[in-house]
Amino acid sequence: MNKHISRQPHYYIPAPSYWPIIGSFALLITFAGFVLLLHQAESGPYIMAAGILVLVYMLFGWFGTVIRESRQGLFNEQVDLSFRWGMCWFIFSEVMFFAAFFGALFYARFFAVPGLAETPMLWPGYSDTWPTAGPGLKDQFTPMAAWGIPAVNTLILLSSGATVTWAHWGLKKNNRSQLNLGLLLTIVLGLVFLALQVYEYFIADFSLKTGIYGATFFMLTGFHGAHVTLGAIMLSVILVRTLAGHFTPTSHFGFEAVTWYWHFVDVVWLILFVFVYWL
Repeated sequence: MNKHISRQPHYYIPAPSYWPIIGSFALLITFAGFVLLLHQAESGPYIMAAGILVLVYMLFGWFGTVIRESRQGLFNEQVDLSFRWGMCWFIFSEVMFFAAFFGALFYARFFAVPGLAETPMLWPGYSDTWPTAGPGLKDQFTPMAAWGIPAVNTLILLSSGATVTWAHWGLKKNNRSQLNLGLLLTIVLGLVFLALQVYEYFIADFSLKTGIYGATFFMLTGFHGAHVTLGAIMLSVILVRTLAGHFTPTSHFGFEAVTWYWHFVDVVWLILFVFVYWL
């Protein structure tokens, strides 16, 4: 938000924007490339990368539009409140998104797999011991251990939650050095987390096609990694804005919204670490 929130009684209605169309197009390209990647098409990775690049372009463009509107004093306290409610509902939708995947994991682990193991006539050799890839595949892969890279990544992500909170304290005290350093540390920790997760994928003894375990593992960790990537991009935008002198101790919801999202990503990872890696 702008450092000087307008107190005019109007409610700002933005002009028509083409950014939602570009964002939808980017998502279409990205997921089309992902589907082709799953089918081992050579063009899959390139199409998916193109979609991601367009998505990043959309994010920076849309953020830039909102920032310019804010700096022009077009927003008032009513708009600020609507932004807060909008961010709350967005995070709630993300909670339900991950709840669906955790629900699928719970159902597969405690209902589907034991149920299939009880029908040897239909599913010979199906073990009810988790993790399992399917009939006869129990011992053909090694599940990811919790106390290696995942534990290190947990420490990294929890530390990033502490650094972004430290940056928030710096902003409230109008300590710009603490604010900028805290944001920079948070971004670096997020990038290290992503690098370790990519390395983990390369050394994994299984893939997305390794039955229900591989599918739930890569879907949950992959989507979480995508959220960390998005959070790192948003934090980078906020860092650029703080270096430009934006935000004040009393008006900084743009900063707060990103910290809410980052803490949400932290909480999701803790749940994921316990139920996907540890148990």
